[in-house]
Amino acid sequence: MRVPESWLRSFVATDWSAQTIAERLTMAGLEVEESATAAPPFDRVVVAQVRSVKQHPNADRLRVCEVDTGGATSTIVCGAPNVAEGMRVPCALPGAVLPGGLTIKPTVMRGVESQGMLCSARELGLSEDHAGLLALDGDAPVGQSLRDWLELNESVWLLKLTPNLAHCMSMIGVAREVAALSGATLHEPEFIPVPVTLADRLPVQIAAPDLCGRFSGRIIRGVNARAATPGWMRRRLERAGQRSVSALVDISNYVMLELGRPSHVFDLARIQGGLTVRWARQGESLELLNGQTISLDADVGVIADEHQVESLAGIMGGNATAVSDDTKDIYLEAAFWWPQAVAGRARRYNFSTEAGSRFERGVDASTTVAHIERISQLILEICGGRAGPIDDTILALPERAPVALRVDRARKIIGAPLGDADIADALSRLRLAYERDGDTFIVTPPSHRFDLQIEEDLIEEVARVWGFDRLPLRPPRAPSAMRPEPEARRPVLAIKQALAARDYQEIITYSFVESTLDQKLSGTAPVKLLNPIAAQMDVMRTTLWGGLIETLRANLNRKASRVRMFEVGRVFAPDASVQGGPLAVPGIAQPWRVAALALGSVAPEQWGWPHRVVDFFDIKADLLALGGSVGLTVVAGSHPALHPGRCGHVLLNGVAVGVVGELHPALQQQLELPSAPVLFEIDLECLRTRAVATHTELSKFPPVLRDIALIVAIDTPAAKVKQTIADAAREETDAAIIQQVFLFDEYRGKGLENKEKSLAFRLRMQDTSRTLSDAEAQRAVQVVVGRAERLLGARLRAGS
Repeated sequence: MRVPESWLRSFVATDWSAQTIAERLTMAGLEVEESATAAPPFDRVVVAQVRSVKQHPNADRLRVCEVDTGGATSTIVCGAPNVAEGMRVPCALPGAVLPGGLTIKPTVMRGVESQGMLCSARELGLSEDHAGLLALDGDAPVGQSLRDWLELNESVWLLKLTPNLAHCMSMIGVAREVAALSGATLHEPEFIPVPVTLADRLPVQIAAPDLCGRFSGRIIRGVNARAATPGWMRRRLERAGQRSVSALVDISNYVMLELGRPSHVFDLARIQGGLTVRWARQGESLELLNGQTISLDADVGVIADEHQVESLAGIMGGNATAVSDDTKDIYLEAAFWWPQAVAGRARRYNFSTEAGSRFERGVDASTTVAHIERISQLILEICGGRAGPIDDTILALPERAPVALRVDRARKIIGAPLGDADIADALSRLRLAYERDGDTFIVTPPSHRFDLQIEEDLIEEVARVWGFDRLPLRPPRAPSAMRPEPEARRPVLAIKQALAARDYQEIITYSFVESTLDQKLSGTAPVKLLNPIAAQMDVMRTTLWGGLIETLRANLNRKASRVRMFEVGRVFAPDASVQGGPLAVPGIAQPWRVAALALGSVAPEQWGWPHRVVDFFDIKADLLALGGSVGLTVVAGSHPALHPGRCGHVLLNGVAVGVVGELHPALQQQLELPSAPVLFEIDLECLRTRAVATHTELSKFPPVLRDIALIVAIDTPAAKVKQTIADAAREETDAAIIQQVFLFDEYRGKGLENKEKSLAFRLRMQDTSRTLSDAEAQRAVQVVVGRAERLLGARLRAGS
């Protein structure tokens, strides 16, 4: 929310500087995210009056203007289409430096000397409007500095408000905070009823009390919709971030920013019959003011006439009854919409509005009539017209239950020795009415404070006003005992460090993902969110791959050619067996997973390493290295998101704990990736178990190496053959001297059958007590080959 300094000071007369106001608001919880002046720096720009306009003798689109700059007349060549005799405009004199660094100098344009420049709003950095010159009010003093006349040196603050500060989403709301913090006088606006000169009323029926608790409105006839918005109002709106549209719309927006009350102005001539406040019916649709046509759900509130829906309740009006330059009669509406009836509806249709963001947090229900009077006053002053009586229908208003604040509890939570007087002073500054009951303050929250519901809410208010910067700094004194960490259990940090050591970078992504991509990656139904924060984040993730792939795409869009990253986090899947608990949601499993992705070259490009693209076997090696002594194995498998021939299931003791492979070509094409990344995902828990280190005697005797080549069926996995040899070394006495087995070659081709392959292994044999003989080594080889022949149908390749 943007807050212009002059608008704020019109409600609170504080002697604080702009910098002090920003600092104190931030320390009170209203973070000032940005502070800037109303316009970027420029100088030597004055208010000027155009005395005459003549056609340029040598250019069709240029005009030669005689301009009064205050005591002097200058000739200026101008190409703006709206330049006219008598208008007052900004004039940059010779020597002026405009935003962007443009320096104004006398120059000759098509044979005519120009002694300055008449400026548009964009050229001065005031707005993006560059359709013509910035037209100033007719009472603007000629010759005065434009910065002084328009108060362009005032500060404009951008506040970052948390959801509990809905009462600060207006100028009067921020002014209340400044008054409470500084002790300055707050000037509450007065709402003087306008004269009622009509008896006309519009019938209104509230058919949904759970949608609308109060509905107020009045008819105003004979307005001039073409009336110009006053310069002071237009400037305040622009500095608050609102674009000027028309007088009627600007007045509605102005009061919303001023008082926090969204309202709506209907074109009365376009309303058929009366209005009904109700829930939408299935199949109804509405064309909104932004041009978007939406299909309405049954849980969306609407305002409808006898023939169609006219407005999205509390969010945005419809195009059918929008005011235009031809509007003569209007119906002015201000209502209280229950926050739960508005929350999330705008996001469902992929947009947000100022009105919706206020109503879903809570707007004061007691001021609808007063605020209609304020809007009516401005409409009659600017657009003219005659006002009818206000219809005020009240069905149910929110109850403000008293909240008890215990002094001892406040001291304990805040951590400071606050006295009763400090608490009473803070509550009084905030205009929170209270009664004393011993050491307890009984506070009745005002109607505009929806956030004060429990004792801790009041304690926070006291702390904000008392001053977070006054909290004492005390080091913790609790005992810090070392907790035992089982040696056989690996910390999560160690797993992350192991991946980082293999050149992967850690990322952290949202648990909310887009449903279509998540289902394609996991093949399982995700948990849907009832109130997603965005349309593309509508489900809980069932795999970590979605975040990795979206991050990959973001990096590729920024010309990254080599990407290696990992994430450790929870995934979510429906599971009826899960019971509720402190960290568990009933019916939803939340296992921890580790996932990694690699794309591009195996290693960073350098002269001593040949370029090679990372493949399945590289990431498989990283995964097995990450497993360490756990004993992970990878077997061929299938997965809906992975390449049919480059996919494997990760097993631990025969149980599947993960998957590894290359992204499916179809997904690669859909995601518009230049090449397919390789990925893995595995349960975190299985990686946290590790073997405890034990002492093993090192042999002093030389090893014996033997190479054997076994011919097996082409569909026999090399890992199975290797495991068969390892089992022989572990179970057969004559093969116990085999310490290590390495696969160093695979051959297919000449000399073998079409359905055969040759796997070459190196056996490393060694004993700790003696040097091995050739006969012992030969017997070990024979045991291994014999076991492979019996169990796998293998045979020793000739020459091996």
